[in-house]
Amino acid sequence: MAGTRYVVEADGGSRGNPGPAGYGAVVRDADTGRILVEAAEYIGRATNNVAEYRGLIAGLRAARDLDPDARVEVRMDSKLVVEQMSGRWQVKHPDMRPLAAEARAVLPAGNVTYEWIPRERNKDADRLANEAMDAGKQGRRWEPAPRAAAPVPAAPAPDVPASAVAPVSTAADEPVPAASAPRAGWAGPADLGTPTTLVLLRHGETPLTPLKRFSGSTGSDPGLSEKGRWQAERAADSLAARGTVQAVVASPMLRTRQTAEATARRLGLEVRIEEDLRELDFGDWEGLTFAEVGERHPADLTTWLGSPEAAPTGSAESLTALADRVARARDRITARYSGQTVLVVSHVSPIKTLVRLALGAPPDAVHRMELSPASLCAVQYYRDGNASLRLLNDTSHLR
Repeated sequence: MAGTRYVVEADGGSRGNPGPAGYGAVVRDADTGRILVEAAEYIGRATNNVAEYRGLIAGLRAARDLDPDARVEVRMDSKLVVEQMSGRWQVKHPDMRPLAAEARAVLPAGNVTYEWIPRERNKDADRLANEAMDAGKQGRRWEPAPRAAAPVPAAPAPDVPASAVAPVSTAADEPVPAASAPRAGWAGPADLGTPTTLVLLRHGETPLTPLKRFSGSTGSDPGLSEKGRWQAERAADSLAARGTVQAVVASPMLRTRQTAEATARRLGLEVRIEEDLRELDFGDWEGLTFAEVGERHPADLTTWLGSPEAAPTGSAESLTALADRVARARDRITARYSGQTVLVVSHVSPIKTLVRLALGAPPDAVHRMELSPASLCAVQYYRDGNASLRLLNDTSHLR
């Protein structure tokens, strides 16, 4: 006899990556969308990926405890976990391998499928993960919020803390639409509708740009130079001529706001600020050239170039941390402007990161991309989580 069909939504987070971390997961009835179980736990110091895997494991175990023959559709906003558990990406990190193996062992492989969803559709698991982290910060265990009485599922397995799993009443819960099976490949099928297109514009030159000095989110925040203003106007001319941009979003830095405003004025649009699109924090490297950093901080520079977990001297932000916040910004923008074309004005590091995430490339790929001032890239995002890079480092409008 076939097992009961459930949907597991899971998430995990780390405030620092690595830092204080927690996970959250919900189990839903696949037919009605009703939440049957909530799970959450503070897990101490860990990375985002470890927390996400722990959330997945807790959700799968909670579904198994309801029915050992359960058929589960897992939905997560972690592209990494979904692709690894679907078998399309290798699990290379040593911290991830045992967790992936643990998740696969909960239920038979044929009983579980995986789907990537935008963060906006994973709010319940995200909420629970944050509740768990808040509880840990206060030195207490996560406890479920009081709810109306509901049928109690089977007791949790010994390896899931009893305080981490709670049955819930969901009379007021909104049904969750039935999800389709995961799709592989970069091309979105015709039934996915109009993709959301992010046109990625790097800001124009500042006085620091031709000198090739590090200019991040904690430096002098320079504005555009005369040449930079000219570049911003040429980009605005090109984008206005295409006539496809429906919204403008920019990093909070002065140079990006000035670049974005040139196009927004031309199109009669407002510039919406997205904090997570700001440049990487370069710490003590701010204002220095690459050669100067090599002279003053040679070991730190070598480590940074070799590890996405390393941060510039005096900074707490690694390329991994940057990728996490840029992905959050991407998910918010694609959810807010679904099916539209959005101009996103940002910096070298965030734009390169969006490109490499779209390609599924490793973190060090950002060191092998060229991105000129006022250049354009474009990425299309489909409803099933697939992305298609359409344009990279286009400077034809500046010729």
